[in-house]
Amino acid sequence: MNDYTIQLVNESFDLVEPMAPQAAALFRENLVQAAPTLQTLLHSDAGAPGEQLVLAMGEALRQLREPDDLLPAVEGLGRRHAGLMGLRDEDYDAVGGALLKTLEQGLGPAFDDETRAAWIDVYSAMAGAMKQVSRSASAA
Repeated sequence: MNDYTIQLVNESFDLVEPMAPQAAALFRENLVQAAPTLQTLLHSDAGAPGEQLVLAMGEALRQLREPDDLLPAVEGLGRRHAGLMGLRDEDYDAVGGALLKTLEQGLGPAFDDETRAAWIDVYSAMAGAMKQVSRSASAA
């Protein structure tokens, strides 16, 4: 991913961060609509998992320019998701779709085609790394 992609994602995330509780609620709703089977991932505390996602995402996005730091963190998430949650490849796809829908709802016109493409690029790279580690963990 290039510097411009990283810039677009970080600038748009800066707009989302102040509304983390609302973004988390939208994400929860969108994820359950996209993949009802993933509802078990969303604990009874309605805001916490989504808000944790927003916080984790912020940390990851700040490291996009430092792939040597980011990759081990993303791979660690992939191992935890495979072991603790049993996430499958299609689950990552549902999460990505829910994320894009949430960003579109939360950012409105600021989530233009260029910004959408940047988020797809970044999420695809991160989810791809997590899927790879998840497959390796499952095969071991």
